[in-house]
Amino acid sequence: MNWKPQTEETAHSLLKLTGFGKALDDGQIAGLDRELVMAILDEAGRFAQSEIAPLNRAGDVHGCTFDAQSGEVTTAPGWKAAYEAFCAAGWASAAGPREHGGQGMPLVLSLALQELWNSASMAFGLGPLLTQGACETLARFGSEELKAHYLPQMISGAWAGTMCLTEPQAGSDLSTIRTRAEPDGKGGYWLHGEKIFISYGEHDLTENIIHLVLARLPDAPAGTRGLSLFLVPKVLPDGGRNAVRAGGLEHKMGIHGSPTVSLLFEGAQGRLVGEANRGLHHMFTMMNNARLHIGMQGVAVAERAWQKALAFARERRQGRRPGREGPVPIIEHADVRRMLLDMRVKVMAARAICHETAWCMDLARQAPDAALRAQAAERAALLTPVAKAFGTDVGVEVADAAIQVHGGMGYMEETGVAQLLRDARIAPIYEGTNGIQALDLVMRKLGLDGGLAMQRYMDGAARIITTAKETSSLAAVAERLAWALRTLGEATRFMGAAIEARDERAQASAVSFLRLFALFAGGLALLRGAQAEADAQRIFLAEHYAASLLPETAGLKLRIMHSGGIVSREALDILRGDTP
Repeated sequence: MNWKPQTEETAHSLLKLTGFGKALDDGQIAGLDRELVMAILDEAGRFAQSEIAPLNRAGDVHGCTFDAQSGEVTTAPGWKAAYEAFCAAGWASAAGPREHGGQGMPLVLSLALQELWNSASMAFGLGPLLTQGACETLARFGSEELKAHYLPQMISGAWAGTMCLTEPQAGSDLSTIRTRAEPDGKGGYWLHGEKIFISYGEHDLTENIIHLVLARLPDAPAGTRGLSLFLVPKVLPDGGRNAVRAGGLEHKMGIHGSPTVSLLFEGAQGRLVGEANRGLHHMFTMMNNARLHIGMQGVAVAERAWQKALAFARERRQGRRPGREGPVPIIEHADVRRMLLDMRVKVMAARAICHETAWCMDLARQAPDAALRAQAAERAALLTPVAKAFGTDVGVEVADAAIQVHGGMGYMEETGVAQLLRDARIAPIYEGTNGIQALDLVMRKLGLDGGLAMQRYMDGAARIITTAKETSSLAAVAERLAWALRTLGEATRFMGAAIEARDERAQASAVSFLRLFALFAGGLALLRGAQAEADAQRIFLAEHYAASLLPETAGLKLRIMHSGGIVSREALDILRGDTP
């Protein structure tokens, strides 16, 4: 299997690179201390390794099956039993609010659990993630009646949840959604329309599936301002079957164990969630947290890919080295070591960014001081698109590198490495493509508080770097990070000027800017990790990151500042084929 639960690395990131560890030590989190957190991580790792991971291959090879007559979907062999064990062990309720039967875990800790579920099987981990997001939205915007009826069952895992946005003509642009909701005269609504790409939209794991659906009321204004959010159960409160059915399974590149379907709403009964014509605002509660979790999905797959590549490189013998007889393990070849080290530090950096974002979200909700809550919310907003995009990009990059380390064997399905790349590839696309994340960062988040949010982030980073320079073993890393911070500052000022001038180069360079920001943030996290433990291994990994990955920021800055050709008329004409 070549996967060992990464609880030690997760604990390092969780407890030493965020304020979570100090909050535990200060007794600020009711019912939790370091010892209990480690016990939770260890037990979650054991469950993931023993119960979920063995099914990953079956989920990929066997996948799900669809019965066209009944419209029912059956998951892969063993999938239902594993899910029932997952719920029985209490893992489904970990993040749920206590008042509705949940355990009330902080987001940062539940995110750490999500990494383990998704390393064991990304297709499995996706289901509980979606239900958790649906619960968060319902808990915030649902009526007391809806919360009382649905939340306890969803939080326990007895019922599942979905989010239904995409339609054949409406992908990233939700303004063109056509699904309509007509009042039934009794306080409810009849929904008519089709949704596609609905993960866990139909399956045999639970007796009921609760769909959160974006649709339009008859008098709704045009565009996204006219979308409302509706709760549409598969099974109605009276036990009858609602008029929503799967139209078929989507045929996907990866995550075959995850049942992705089209859904047909044929006069399905629904209830309004929150305010009319505020559906997109309500749904973004679910989507923002989901984006963070998807970033961690990328980290989870990357971790498993890195571990598989490392195990293979230790065992596979090819080539010779001076002074050695016969073929040597390929880990002894410098280029293989380069790939493995790059993989490892990317995973560490992306994980740290995700954990920092989650802790900021926790503080934004629960910090005792209003000013601290506002500051944390600002930082979470700034980092969320970075966590999603960088985490998922790292998932693809590390899975791809794992195939390269395996050589021809990696291209064969039997090794399981190809599955990791196929599974990871969806993550930069769903829950808002990474291009959209970059536009969100540049066009919205850089302008938070008149640009001061980004400046506060960079000022805080500068203080960390200055302190690190005083430690001789970290001085070289700190110097490289100081240089990268200046590069980030120059790129930020360029983007700010382009936005103010309404220059399309800001949009053309958004992806490059996000990558630059993420590379710096990841390097800062590794520096802090080396400060926290000050052992030789973490110092070495921080040095490798600074020497191998940070230089990319210089090229990204040049790409940003010389992006005019992308937005030129000539570029558009060439791509349209108007010129030879």
